[in-house]
Amino acid sequence: MSPDHPPGLDLDRLRVLLDRERPGLVTGPLSGRLIEGGRSNLTYAVSDGTARWVVRRPPLGHVLATAHDMRREHRVISALHPTDVPVPRPVLLCEDEEVLGAPFYVMEFVDGTPYRTAEQLAPLGPERTRAAVLNLVDTLVGLHAVDPAEAGLADFGRPEGFLDRQLRRWAKQLDASRNRDLAGIDELHATLGRELPRSPSPTVVHGDYRLDNVLIGGEDDEIRAILDWEMSTLGDPLTDLGLLVMYSSPLGLPDSPVSTTAQAPGHPAPAELIERYAARSGRDVSAVAWYTAFAWFKLAVILEGIHYRYTLGQTVGRGFDRIGDLVPVFIEHGLTTLQEG
Repeated sequence: MSPDHPPGLDLDRLRVLLDRERPGLVTGPLSGRLIEGGRSNLTYAVSDGTARWVVRRPPLGHVLATAHDMRREHRVISALHPTDVPVPRPVLLCEDEEVLGAPFYVMEFVDGTPYRTAEQLAPLGPERTRAAVLNLVDTLVGLHAVDPAEAGLADFGRPEGFLDRQLRRWAKQLDASRNRDLAGIDELHATLGRELPRSPSPTVVHGDYRLDNVLIGGEDDEIRAILDWEMSTLGDPLTDLGLLVMYSSPLGLPDSPVSTTAQAPGHPAPAELIERYAARSGRDVSAVAWYTAFAWFKLAVILEGIHYRYTLGQTVGRGFDRIGDLVPVFIEHGLTTLQEG
């Protein structure tokens, strides 16, 4: 297909739908392109030559609906849009699979940059980088300050037993892709299970909160939108903090196919991010080491799954051949985090 008609996006059918459901929204022929960088759901930029929108849909082929729930993503951004949490304005949800072959939703296009690596941050300079990362913490505090009931999200998840279910879920994922010995992984899982902290009051949890899942732009490098809500739920807010701390920690691996932004000049240290979150949220973060170790465990499981699919010849592209070597590094970071507290 041409760049203006990427796979999974039938622009003619989309135009018919938009004209019917949002008359007058589209004023010219539609063009579209796949936005690179997504790891699960497909994201397209669509334009009529004047305005731009984004279309989100599940991957092509057979997928589990529960893993790519468009209604869930659309619901959470619709609920958060009236709040101070920066999310794109939702346009519509379509659950009729006759249109694009799968449920999808349309939202406004937000200008901004998702910074994925230290190298991409470097041109900002130390001061702007520092401010952007601290703003990431402040924005997370704002998300966790939203009252789920007031936002219409009281039934968005099951907070009771959240951490225990999360730990069991990722252990199950590990078992599904276990085809080699991984020193320390069972010890890490068992220790996390023995030291399960008591969760604070539940909040809306993003589930994958990090710098490259937000769009930064404008003269003040403001966070214009939080993206990729597919793992959002009601649960323990400190799981978001632990993941952010993990992604702000140096891996110490040059040329790694999985990178953090921690080495960018001016990037705040994890301890400063934790202190800022605690001061601005008022939450007790004394157990943050557990949440950070859990993040290391979760990413180790995800990477092992990618490595497993690579060994079966089910993944193609650069870097996949090195993913397997990263898994022991993530396990070691998890164990060290728990030991050092």
